[in-house]
Amino acid sequence: MTYSKDEVLQYMQEEDVKFIRLAFCDVFGRRKNISVMPHELPRAFEHGIAFDASAVAGFGRETRSDLFLHPEAETLTLLPWRPEHGRVVQMMASIAYPDGTPFESDSRAVLKAAMAQAKAKGYSFYFGAEQEFYLFQTGDDGKPTLTPCDEAGYMDIAPEDRGENVRREVCLTLEQMGIRPESSHHEEGPGQNEIDFRYADALTAADQAVIFQTVVKTVAHRNGYHADFSAKPLENAAGNGFHINLSAKPCGDGVFDAIIAGVLDKAPDMTVFLNPAENSYLRLGKNKAPRYVSWSRENRSQLVRIPAAFGEYRRMELRSPDPTANPYLAFALMIYAALSGIEQGITLPPAADVNLFTADADTLARFKKLPDSLAAARLAARNSAFIRRHLPSAVVEAYCGR
Repeated sequence: MTYSKDEVLQYMQEEDVKFIRLAFCDVFGRRKNISVMPHELPRAFEHGIAFDASAVAGFGRETRSDLFLHPEAETLTLLPWRPEHGRVVQMMASIAYPDGTPFESDSRAVLKAAMAQAKAKGYSFYFGAEQEFYLFQTGDDGKPTLTPCDEAGYMDIAPEDRGENVRREVCLTLEQMGIRPESSHHEEGPGQNEIDFRYADALTAADQAVIFQTVVKTVAHRNGYHADFSAKPLENAAGNGFHINLSAKPCGDGVFDAIIAGVLDKAPDMTVFLNPAENSYLRLGKNKAPRYVSWSRENRSQLVRIPAAFGEYRRMELRSPDPTANPYLAFALMIYAALSGIEQGITLPPAADVNLFTADADTLARFKKLPDSLAAARLAARNSAFIRRHLPSAVVEAYCGR
């Protein structure tokens, strides 16, 4: 359900809400929030709620000490794991300077701008997220270990799969929040899990991807586990992917091919925003995580895979991102890359219908590689006119340095 401001205020009274979390992300996609009491909500809607931005990563340190959070009524959702009496809800918040000017490093606003540009050109883009995570046991001191919750494998079931109840509780919690998970299963790694989402518009999908990690971590903690979304938690096991499915309307064959070509063309430039941690580069090139700029139908060794689907389910799957990516920036850049492919008429290269994990050196030499380290990815982004054109300089600096 979508709420107006007046309906939100009425909801607070009727549902015994005592705390409202105004949620946002730092420039790296880490969730932040400030809680306000219901009597402060009219002020929040009218003027915003001030916070110390100098303490938030990528927000400018001491040079920008005061920013304001402005709640967006249509994003109201209940937090089901909080008490039934004295309920807690959350709303996503936009970020602005004291004079009301939008804050340029608000990554949610960056995505909104990309969506607006696409709409102006006659296109709508839709995203479906697939996030993987590990469940690790906690020690006697309550701190996480690197001991997986089980030794199960791909799509195994209980009792070998000990994450089944956690996934079930996560999916039910998401449904209570109005979020529709599509499927869930045990992944390849010991204690590794995956939950997938039905496609949605870019902003909704990004909000859900961020909320999802909060729900998983909360439910895991309640069950005595630690949820780890890092790219490569275990050296000799599969890494965690954040596979991003992208579709568009309208999307005839020529447009679809150009979208794929645009994403492939800009993939190296985007990599630091899709794989922002040192640990990210331990995953790429191993256990079905791509290393080369390539595409194919159904072949999971490629950067872009075209799943077997028809009609409204026709889509491309970008397989390089990992869950440490900020989904707002990732989706925005994919939209801009797709638009560049359409506008420039970039030709889709031939499909790479080979297994790039077992191919010989001569075959691999035909393909461009993704950056193989965080330093290389930062350099590619710093030198990219595409990145400079579409991301605020402060965001680029936060990821790449000066």
